[in-house]
Amino acid sequence: MHDERQLQVAPIVQESVLHNARTLSNIRNLTASLFGVAAGTLGLESTPGFLFYVGGAVLVSLLMSLVRARGAPGKFFYRPLAEFWMGDVVGAAMSFVLTWTLFYGLLRA
Repeated sequence: MHDERQLQVAPIVQESVLHNARTLSNIRNLTASLFGVAAGTLGLESTPGFLFYVGGAVLVSLLMSLVRARGAPGKFFYRPLAEFWMGDVVGAAMSFVLTWTLFYGLLRA
């Protein structure tokens, strides 16, 4: 967590925090949809399908941490654990389920 001295030296700019959160949310939703297409095409059902999503979400978080945040998500997010690693995972799961069931139904029906 940031203390008062640290916030005086490097203040948090609200517009930058919102931009970072919006960018991360867009990437999560896009990749969740792509994982849904893959899961539906592979014909995954029930638990294997959700495990596929969880594995994909972890992979995306790791890649975002290493590539976009240069290994230090704390520099770009106020609360990195809540916002970076866990943020919008449930919302992206809805995109995953939507595309998963769509492509599963199109290919298996």
